[in-house]
Amino acid sequence: MEHKAPIQRRERHARWFLTLVSLIGWLSVGWMALHIQQPENFGVFVLLVGFLFVTEYYPISVWKGYTSLSFPLIYTIYAVEGLPLAMVIYAIIVLLVNVIRRRPLRIVFFNPSQLVLSFIAAVSIARLLEPFYSQSENSSLISVMLLTGAYYVINNLLVDLVLIIRPQTYPIQIWRTKFITELISGVISIIYIGVMFYVSNQNRGVIDVFSYFFFFSPLVGFALLSAIIVRLHTERNRLKALFAISTELNRWLPTKNWVDSIETSLNDFVDVDASVLWVKENGRWRVRFSHGQVVKEECMAPHGIKDFDDISETEVFQDRKKNPGIVPSCFDKALKAFVYAPIILEGKSLGMFVVARSRTHSFRQEDIQSVATLANQLAVVIKTRMLISEQEKRTVLEERNRIAREIHDGVAQSLAGAVLKLETANRKFYQKPAEANDILVDSLSKLRHSLKEIRESIYALRPYETERVGLKQAILKRIDVIKKESQLNLSFEERGKPIVLSPMVEKVMFDIFQESVQNTIKHAKATSVTVLLSYQKEHVLLKMTDDGVGFSLLGAMVKAKKDPHFGILSMNEQAEKIEATLQIDSREGEGTEISLAIPKLGLEGGMEHDQRHASG
Repeated sequence: MEHKAPIQRRERHARWFLTLVSLIGWLSVGWMALHIQQPENFGVFVLLVGFLFVTEYYPISVWKGYTSLSFPLIYTIYAVEGLPLAMVIYAIIVLLVNVIRRRPLRIVFFNPSQLVLSFIAAVSIARLLEPFYSQSENSSLISVMLLTGAYYVINNLLVDLVLIIRPQTYPIQIWRTKFITELISGVISIIYIGVMFYVSNQNRGVIDVFSYFFFFSPLVGFALLSAIIVRLHTERNRLKALFAISTELNRWLPTKNWVDSIETSLNDFVDVDASVLWVKENGRWRVRFSHGQVVKEECMAPHGIKDFDDISETEVFQDRKKNPGIVPSCFDKALKAFVYAPIILEGKSLGMFVVARSRTHSFRQEDIQSVATLANQLAVVIKTRMLISEQEKRTVLEERNRIAREIHDGVAQSLAGAVLKLETANRKFYQKPAEANDILVDSLSKLRHSLKEIRESIYALRPYETERVGLKQAILKRIDVIKKESQLNLSFEERGKPIVLSPMVEKVMFDIFQESVQNTIKHAKATSVTVLLSYQKEHVLLKMTDDGVGFSLLGAMVKAKKDPHFGILSMNEQAEKIEATLQIDSREGEGTEISLAIPKLGLEGGMEHDQRHASG
């Protein structure tokens, strides 16, 4: 509570300041409305008002911010029709634009007020200082520059005061961005008004509505063009962010930490102050991701989470006071607007993705569509992750069944036979000692063999080498062991940028590597073996090349049918499990090359040249 008290106090002070400025501003507008005079040229007035609305509605992008080019138009209305009419029209248009953009009510009234007060104060300063420059030949230009500078300074001071008073941080970087943006806007305004003064002093005849139209058309056209460019740029960035999210999700999909890849790209895709991802696992809702102003303890089991199952479409709550949403306790009280995007696939609820912002009515239609698009992407990812998990469980079960069969058909049978022989030896121990001894020796041999098989089975049940240290380190460790146990010269080379592979893929790759090297040791009579692990554009390639005697592939396949334990068929079956291609190239007397190619598409979501092209 002690921490929240200063925050609430600053929020209250900020509201008071906004209310005070709004009240003074609209009282000024009301007073100006009492002194309005009829426009001298109604056609020119309507044209300028229309242009003013366009420039206010479509601010231009400058550096890292946005600014309106409406000041030259406001100044022209002021110069032609007087201050009262200019201020009333200015306030109404800014109010209308804020209402159309669905800004919060306090901002709807504050923005027109601070702009009107800034202009009135700037006019007053220019008039107050007029005696000091009225004798100058360029008095009009000095007046314009003074009025423009005072307007932008006062306007920025009012906004700065609001940002400083409120509890949210106001870093120097944001202030610098805002200052440079407004400075550029002020320079453009001074240049445009200066050109207007120059043209008007050329005595080119009567200045009518067409003259105003052609003079201000470039300004309005520039605002429209800038708005279109900004929108296209925003959509381009949004698509790039979606591509980045999809790529990262697919890249990390084989791992259990796949959801961590969202954090870096999320704010580039949709700018939010908080986000939470719930995933339904084994019938229970679990928080897999949270970012920003989130009360994590409340998100674990928030009241209303059971209602997630009933949501089938994206729901938007633009004002927390009017409708707090489904799980408001999960989010900080400073957050006002929420979007709930259900993650549904094949009619089944898989999760819920929620984003929040601190301003009411701040989610536009394109923002809502972006969140829904991301939810659809997450649905596919979560479903794929579930399938991977099921596949891994099936693989473990198959491995357990295989070990059980081996124990039953091998160790168990050997032990049973040894027990029978030992019983026979026991009966013959005194009658036929020599025969009993032979039986004991044979039984001991079989028991030792069974003990070896049991140890191998226990070793197989331990966490696999690739799971503990990764594929590369597992290969290197195995190479070190083989070098110590044999005279074979092994070398390892890695090429390309490594990507994350699933545990099952790494296990199969390591098994095929081991089987290949063992076959080389047993049959190839080789002196050296080269192992290559290459991360290529379309494949992950594992290649083993030796300088041994080679063999006939046809003869090897015939032998494999007779001997089911022969390695080639086993390696091929393992490769098919991960949809990889196993290629064996060998000729008698020319060595052997075994290549395993795993398709990269699907492991990380795309090829490298595709990523470079999309980000260019």
